[in-house]
Amino acid sequence: MPDLLRDKAVQQETPPAPEQGGRAMRAAVRTVLGDIPPEELGICDAHDHLFISSPALPGQGLDDAGAALTELNAFAALGGRAVAQWTPWGMGPRTEELPGLSRRSGVHVISATGMHQAKHYDQEELTRVHDRLAGLFIHELTSGPVRAGMIKVAGAYHRLDDHARHVMAAAAEAHHATDAPIGIHLEAGTAALDVLHLLCRTHGVAPHRVILGHLHRFPDTRIHRQAAEAGAFLAFDGPSRVHHGTDWRMMDSFAALADAGHARQILLGGDTVVPAARSSADGPGMPFLLSGLRPRIERELGPDIASAIFTENPARAFAARWRRP
Repeated sequence: MPDLLRDKAVQQETPPAPEQGGRAMRAAVRTVLGDIPPEELGICDAHDHLFISSPALPGQGLDDAGAALTELNAFAALGGRAVAQWTPWGMGPRTEELPGLSRRSGVHVISATGMHQAKHYDQEELTRVHDRLAGLFIHELTSGPVRAGMIKVAGAYHRLDDHARHVMAAAAEAHHATDAPIGIHLEAGTAALDVLHLLCRTHGVAPHRVILGHLHRFPDTRIHRQAAEAGAFLAFDGPSRVHHGTDWRMMDSFAALADAGHARQILLGGDTVVPAARSSADGPGMPFLLSGLRPRIERELGPDIASAIFTENPARAFAARWRRP
């Protein structure tokens, strides 16, 4: 990892805009209703779920479209304008229902392709798609009536297992074909630097195209600063999980990053994954980001940093110069 941190070309260089038909392509955020200019994204919940299912969450998935709309409406009533759903392929993203929810709520929705940890899938299903993951991701990013706007992959506890390495290699290939951003589920908030080394050093992904998720779970400000210095976006995305023991340190993490000059790389999301966490079930849900956390960030860190976290940073993190392979 030290090589990555010292290599300024890898850290800072922004590749030139790809060209198609002799014209440089403008950056756009790919939503379920189509591509929009980044400045139209608005206040964004940068990591959440409207739908999700998994054998690892028996009976606890999100599968109620009415409840999803209620959550979006509550978020919109507080000024929320966009949500990134990080539910990847094979985990019940209900992609076909997202455009209707977006229209009815007035909230932009970014959908995801990608693959989570192996425990969330049937083994036969994993075997069936093992050798064609990159093609699967590219298809979901570029084809069909509802296109994904990001790739979501996952690491294991404190390390990258063989499944994670295989999926991340496919994600890097899909990224190079499309320019889609890659969001990383860090299971314990750990292995962030290992992920950056694999994606950026081994597979040539520019660090600013990587979003490291769940960093609040491992509140080591030195690791956060090193990941930010490498150029990645840092997502703190667990306020809906009221039982999490490190959430109280999130503001300290924000302050440390801001003091080090990295406020423009912080993202914030709710990561609602069970019905009880929704605001309609007396959980924090999506609205808590704006009713509880935004006022505190404005008060303690200032309105400029709050604006960066909720509006400006997501617009840059999710924007891509979309290619058609």
